[in-house]
Amino acid sequence: MADFIMPQTQYARSGDVNIAYHVTGDGPIDILVVPGSISHLEVVHELPCISSNAQRLGRFARLISFDKRGQGLSDRVSGVPTLEERMDDVRAVLDAVGSRKTVLLGMSEGCPMSLLFSATHPDRVSHLVLVGGFVRAGYSIPAAQFEAFADRVVASWGSGQMMRNVVGLANGSQEQLAALGKFERMSCSPGAFKAIMVMNRLIDVTPVLQSVRVPTLVLHSQADAVVPVSEGRKLGAAIAGAKYIEYEGLPHGVFFTTECERVIDDIEEFVTGHRPEVGEDVDRVLATVLFTDIVNSTTKAIEVGDRRWHELLDSHDRLAAQVVERHRGRLVKNTGDGILATFDGPGRGVRCALALGEAARQLGLPLRAGLHTGEIEVRGSDVGGIAVHVAARVMGRSDANEVLVSRVVTDLVAGAGLKFSERGSFDLKGIPGAWDLFAAVQ
Repeated sequence: MADFIMPQTQYARSGDVNIAYHVTGDGPIDILVVPGSISHLEVVHELPCISSNAQRLGRFARLISFDKRGQGLSDRVSGVPTLEERMDDVRAVLDAVGSRKTVLLGMSEGCPMSLLFSATHPDRVSHLVLVGGFVRAGYSIPAAQFEAFADRVVASWGSGQMMRNVVGLANGSQEQLAALGKFERMSCSPGAFKAIMVMNRLIDVTPVLQSVRVPTLVLHSQADAVVPVSEGRKLGAAIAGAKYIEYEGLPHGVFFTTECERVIDDIEEFVTGHRPEVGEDVDRVLATVLFTDIVNSTTKAIEVGDRRWHELLDSHDRLAAQVVERHRGRLVKNTGDGILATFDGPGRGVRCALALGEAARQLGLPLRAGLHTGEIEVRGSDVGGIAVHVAARVMGRSDANEVLVSRVVTDLVAGAGLKFSERGSFDLKGIPGAWDLFAAVQ
């Protein structure tokens, strides 16, 4: 996020342990995010979508995040913390930020601890939201096979393979796996993660469920590759009065995707009683959305060195701003090694993408680009909506030095002198139907 500012990392004292936490947003309610077994308050913002989704939650809440003891920026500890110790850490963070009553947003492994805290301290919890949670861990792997399974996970720790399952990345690029691997390594060591896995296998919150009295929302996806949807269904059925919502194509780590807007909307409706609709801060307009990306940016950075790479990125960013402005577009944000821009005419968007690709080639930076025209949501300086997701998916299908567009774009620029070649019909992840894509040619 170009306009995202990293929150200041602060520490709450829980006994003799320092617990790192962040506070973002200024909404009227508090939401405390209880993370899963992999977390790092600062490095997580290097991964896609986290910053923008945090900002989205921060529009209606004060968002409080923390690293559990032994992980991320919190103190390392000997052994594996118990659920009771982790519950004490939650209370310490809430006291430090002055939160008398909060929404607990439990993620994966954070769900059992959230259940225990809400049952033990109902006076401190207004609502309970459980995402990708479970009643009992370790059910799917026989005890005799668990040690070998844990050793395989640990053997690849730091490579991004574990997080790839979490974020639902089928075939990640070298850059994507490198970022996920860094997140794993900065979260905890391989041995510490194995200890967490062993401890998690012992978790069974069945006796706690009948004591949960706060309003509870259980969210799970049929495509969850880490915790099967059957566990979410059990959890929703076992908690008295719980509301259960099931999604189709989302990964276990729903907040690592651009497709989780419905999840955030469901959470907002549950905790505020109001589902966000088009309002004063949201405008819907028809626009052509352009995404670009530097191909093999990590390899290039290694080849030229950090200093030269930063110089090239600065040149790319200046060039992109100039080319977008020249084609009467709006540069929404830089995405690290690419851009997101919108145009009020599809022809200008296609010509901008072609011009930017040619200019970037002269810098030795091969670009790939994708465009789609549709209705977008304008929220302040950011944009959202299905059209934005489609454009991102179209870009993901393009090759180096290629500009791919959807059929909507080609239909709208008929007679404008632009030429295209057919690339075929594709499935775009998370987007229904088959999509005909075309390559713009000079």
